[in-house]
Amino acid sequence: MSDTMQLRQEMVETCRKMNASGINQGTSGNLSVRNAEGFLITPTSLPYDLMQPEDLIQMKFSGEYEGARRPSSEWRFHRDILKARQDIDVVLHCHSVYATTLACHHKTIPSFHYMTGVAGGTTIRCAKYATFGTQALSDNALEALQDRLACLLGQHGQISLGKTLSSALWLAIEVETLARLYVQALTLGEPPILSDEEMGRVLQQMKNMSYGLAPDLEGVNDTARAANAS
Repeated sequence: MSDTMQLRQEMVETCRKMNASGINQGTSGNLSVRNAEGFLITPTSLPYDLMQPEDLIQMKFSGEYEGARRPSSEWRFHRDILKARQDIDVVLHCHSVYATTLACHHKTIPSFHYMTGVAGGTTIRCAKYATFGTQALSDNALEALQDRLACLLGQHGQISLGKTLSSALWLAIEVETLARLYVQALTLGEPPILSDEEMGRVLQQMKNMSYGLAPDLEGVNDTARAANAS
């Protein structure tokens, strides 16, 4: 199997995982991955369980595309995000229930829980509403994603970014989990918010660890490692 066909197959599998995980339903949501020719993107109005690798659309950053089907109606924000963000290669969009619930109220997810930091900052912002498929929606998404790996889209859904398909899917599921926790926490009243100072420590810890690979903040593991090496 060629590298291109393997990537197409992995994209189809990721789309099906989106539905299987519960973060997406029916034909909503879309997925894109950067490649040498521009980016591959899912087609419009095709259920994921019927989608085949050859159904994916090859697009250029100019907006031209190749394939028997039309690209997702949201191709503009996929193109613009991939063009603006050289740090990522995957854009995943879905209408997960709890994230969309918050988006319908234009609510940003604050640092009520330290895991909010997985999106790259102290909050997961909600972009202003704009009609789906428009340049205005793309512009709003880019603004909300500044220095972030995820955002909500006002009265629409969520976007999660990643270097790989697996990392983007993982983040989308984490965003949905955080959204669900926040909705449930709000039933008891506004939850306390972690300070920017504490979130700074959280973000540094996450960066140091690459989430699970490095020492704790106090350097205990470094000390132990050095002792074992001596």
